[in-house]
Amino acid sequence: MSTVATATPGNASVTNGLLLMAGILLAALTEALAGTVLSLGRSDIIGDTYATPDEFAWLDIGYTAFKLIGFMTAPWLMNRFAPRQVLISATLLMGLACAVAAMTARLDLLVALRIIQGFAGGTLLVGGQVIIFRAWPRSHQPILQALFAMGAVVAPATLAPALQGWLIDSQSWAWIFFCVVPLALAASGLLLTADAPMPTKTRHRPFDAVGFCLICVTLLCFTYVLSQGSRWDWFEEPRILWLTVMGTAALLAFLSQQLLSKGQGVLDFSLFKSSDFTFAFIVSFVAGAALFGSAFLIPAFALSVLAFTPTDAGQLLLPSGAFFIGALLISAWLMQARRVPPFATVPFGILMIMVAMWMLSGSTHESGADDMMAAILLRGLGLGFLFLSITLIAFSDLNRRNLASGIGLFNTGRQLGGLMGVAGLQTLIEHNVVANSVVLGASVTPGGSAVIERLTATTAMLSAKGMDAVAAGRAATNLLGRTVTGQSTVIAFDSAFVAVTLLFAVAAPMLVGIKIGLGRYAKRRAAVSTQ
Repeated sequence: MSTVATATPGNASVTNGLLLMAGILLAALTEALAGTVLSLGRSDIIGDTYATPDEFAWLDIGYTAFKLIGFMTAPWLMNRFAPRQVLISATLLMGLACAVAAMTARLDLLVALRIIQGFAGGTLLVGGQVIIFRAWPRSHQPILQALFAMGAVVAPATLAPALQGWLIDSQSWAWIFFCVVPLALAASGLLLTADAPMPTKTRHRPFDAVGFCLICVTLLCFTYVLSQGSRWDWFEEPRILWLTVMGTAALLAFLSQQLLSKGQGVLDFSLFKSSDFTFAFIVSFVAGAALFGSAFLIPAFALSVLAFTPTDAGQLLLPSGAFFIGALLISAWLMQARRVPPFATVPFGILMIMVAMWMLSGSTHESGADDMMAAILLRGLGLGFLFLSITLIAFSDLNRRNLASGIGLFNTGRQLGGLMGVAGLQTLIEHNVVANSVVLGASVTPGGSAVIERLTATTAMLSAKGMDAVAAGRAATNLLGRTVTGQSTVIAFDSAFVAVTLLFAVAAPMLVGIKIGLGRYAKRRAAVSTQ
């Protein structure tokens, strides 16, 4: 037998609760900074490590895959050790790995450190959320989960890119890792200062080595395929095909082995007895695609089309963070004070995200931050109304035994949904850029009056600035080609924004149907059990 930390409102003072919550939020912020360091620092890190794009990709693959593995392993760790101990250990491990990463440019060491950071990040996110659910009553969860979402969801999507862009422009990428160290130390200090919750007895679950190995193979294969598939044109590359087959086979073997383990494996099938959790788990894939997909599209559009600096691109999403937080707090107040059911805000969130992406689909190469801001703010509102609702729907019916497993599995679904969303959008953009260039290039025919007029005007302008006439003519032709490519890229990004809108347009009716079907099934099962 072992002890698992829990707490009740009666044995925790207000000060102790504040210290505990502040420690959990700071721990979540360490993952937010470490997890998004590659989004804006990619080119700088490649330059300092002398890595090829394929070598550099392992920094991202290692972090993401082991973050997913951390999500799946954290429930067993919290069954074996006290959740607070797991959270403190993961936070200190994150700080140590970031401290070493800030002092090295060796690619192999950075890959190993990113693996450690990913596992620690996944573990501490699950541990922090489990402690919140166990330390406070369910009636207080809306506001507490809203606060946790600020560190776990809002910070990676808004605050972290803004800080990272500024650090990269003013200092270097190593300072992003340095910033994690004091946060990790402060979080650990607060968690150690807070009174230890009252322990409760639980039954040990044996470590499922076979299941663990199978899920590791599955997540590693799928992470590589989703991260690198678009680069290698998906199944045109044999390694992508074989990794997909291997990952699928490992997943099927894992599910079969878990069914035979009779509740002693990595996956707790009792979670799916709750129709609310089943629905929220399905929605987590769509919500992850919306969050990570839009968070990828907007800065990528700003950097590649609008030629923003990393600082400007990072700050582009910062104002939406305030609206994201505002929507979280409004949702929490409605659910906690007015007893509004969590599902009530989901349609508003979906509708706002759809409208925001549709508005962004009208962007051009002449758009600026002011032109995009209304849509970006509306996106923040939509995400706030969506994410808190899904969280409360997912975990409201879970008990202490399967709560950690539910949180880990839900986060895994959201992360995989994000990988799928980003992979799909990257592929769509790349294919559309090529297709659009062909279509637009076909209209730029040599000898056409419009083409001749454009080339003549550009050549005259360059000649007036002192360029040789022959060189000016060649430069004018090159500039026309760049204009065609630039316009093709703009159209491709606009199509990607529309694709996110269409994702919700297709998914929303399906999700409503699934919710209705699960509700009817739950009622039939309840009626049978009472007979």
